[in-house]
Amino acid sequence: MYRRLMGLVARGDDAAWRALVRAEVAGLVALDGLEQMHIACVLAWIDSGAPLCRTAKPATPPVHLVSYFVCTDGDAVLLVDHRLARLWLPTGGHVEPGEHPRETVGRESREELGQEARFVSEGPLFLTVTETVGVTAGHTDVSLWYVVQLSRDQPVTGCCDEFREARWFSVAQAAVLASDPHLPRFLKKLADRGASRHAEERARGSGRGTA
Repeated sequence: MYRRLMGLVARGDDAAWRALVRAEVAGLVALDGLEQMHIACVLAWIDSGAPLCRTAKPATPPVHLVSYFVCTDGDAVLLVDHRLARLWLPTGGHVEPGEHPRETVGRESREELGQEARFVSEGPLFLTVTETVGVTAGHTDVSLWYVVQLSRDQPVTGCCDEFREARWFSVAQAAVLASDPHLPRFLKKLADRGASRHAEERARGSGRGTA
């Protein structure tokens, strides 16, 4: 099904592209009531036929789709000092018309960091709907948050004038930065998933030991 839809998207089929974007959103399991509300609102937005992508800077249309990708290495996350937002934010960028949000991650990772994106899982971990602040305040970002792996030893070699610097922070440090207002919730969901995977691995190990 995915390959068939991608083939249609390649031929300019807007309905097929919307179906792929919708699948990314519908596959999320909400962290809390707020994310559940955001998921429902975004699915309705997609189904309404409204334009989903930014077509002109800084904010046309005023609601548009963004792919964040949070680089992780153990208990650390990479954030960038964003010039326009004046916040420490995850790397990412606007989804282009006909582009799968995961492709946006790959493109932006190469452009901003000079690295290929290594997804922790195929789909996004988190979804937010956020009013922007800073120089371009006043529009709304619908953001899909993906998780990728990146070693702290790998140099950031991309070319990007959107941020002043990129820096690794511990999860505890990142949670109290001037950042996206939903970053602490994302970090909680990331930690919850890590704890769940650890418990599953321990259970599998225990099962092998008693077999």
